[in-house]
Amino acid sequence: MCYRLRVIGFLFCALVLVGCGAKKRAISDQSSVVSEPTWHTCLIQGASATVSTNEDRLSASVTMQTVRDSMLVISVMPLLGMEMMRLEATPTELIAIDKIHGRYAKATYADLNRQLTPSLNFDILQQICAAELPTGSERARLLYSFGNETIELVIDYPPRRLDVPVRVKNQPLKNYTEVDISRWLK
Repeated sequence: MCYRLRVIGFLFCALVLVGCGAKKRAISDQSSVVSEPTWHTCLIQGASATVSTNEDRLSASVTMQTVRDSMLVISVMPLLGMEMMRLEATPTELIAIDKIHGRYAKATYADLNRQLTPSLNFDILQQICAAELPTGSERARLLYSFGNETIELVIDYPPRRLDVPVRVKNQPLKNYTEVDISRWLK
């Protein structure tokens, strides 16, 4: 049971970051196309995220901090605002930190995409963490396959705050044990 919860916790972090591959939306008038306003940082605190699998369901409060095109930090806090898991993502890699069990795992997007459908990349993660999915900025409902398991992710977004200070500094990993990502993904 404990192993299953750890796997679901890791999937929860990974799936909070996985989206449906939407492209930038544009608003057009009769004569020209105007891109949506850009932002440098985005902070979403207190989002409600639920991951449902064939057998389990996990709900937690999530804080998502984004520096556009650079780094994302997702904090999963199921109990009284205590950070249980943290996911740090850059355009090249993901680091999942299990604070309860004192361990972490690193992965590339290719590592996750071997078992996760639809595929994952930094642009999709950024859309999810900034509430910029085509489904709107209030709620996202996403379906995935991980091996033989179907996973549903539902995120209810509170209002986002743009161009505010965010703390996305990498978590020091010296107090954590590195675990091979393949052990978490089995």
